[in-house]
Amino acid sequence: MQDRSQGQAFAPEDFDFEALYQGKAPMDGVKLDRAPWDIGEPQPAVVALEEGGQLCSEILDAGCGLGEHAIFLAERGYRVTGFDAAPSAIAQARERAAARDVDVDFVLADATRLAELEQRFTTVLDSALYHCLGDQQRTDYAAALYRVTQPGAQLHLFCFSDIASAGLRMPNQVSQDDLRAHLGAHWDIRHIGLTRYLTTFTREFFERQGADTLGPMNIDVGALRTDERGRITVPVWQLHALRQ
Repeated sequence: MQDRSQGQAFAPEDFDFEALYQGKAPMDGVKLDRAPWDIGEPQPAVVALEEGGQLCSEILDAGCGLGEHAIFLAERGYRVTGFDAAPSAIAQARERAAARDVDVDFVLADATRLAELEQRFTTVLDSALYHCLGDQQRTDYAAALYRVTQPGAQLHLFCFSDIASAGLRMPNQVSQDDLRAHLGAHWDIRHIGLTRYLTTFTREFFERQGADTLGPMNIDVGALRTDERGRITVPVWQLHALRQ
């Protein structure tokens, strides 16, 4: 594992997502009271995809977490399956879907295999799963998605960008070359561009906790970009690809 005290990214396997969804510390030196991506609503970038007519059933929500995107899309009339490797995330996602009276199939699955799923999906939404995987896992994941999707299926993927961002450095940043190297064997990449993702973090959070709250991040609180509600935004790659 790399030295996080120097602001280096930690290896994805160091982060315990199951512990985080149980309300525990996901790794040594990281203090979180909730998942930073659990903003209580779908990401604006995902909403824009749906409103732009770029999604179609049947949708696979890859690394669905607590299910906010899967539930949003089901409410819009899509057939949706969400998978995650964290049992606590799947359990909470099912509870949220039941509370909102929507039908979503939430499945516990390993992203590198997807053995529980059949070949039926025409759209894949990856909302910040890819950068959580290690190098070989990314190659296996691309192949697993290929296996469970129909010919011509679309992949819409969002992941931490390696483009410099004022105020902080996200862990496990991804380059365009990385995306092309791991996805290119199975997916025809049509577009990679920059957009912003919302987090639950605020400037006040980091001011209260101190700049070492998240060891892998270099944080300049004053330079952080926020939305109108004070939530910090981070740069992500938005990738669109077609199944070969």
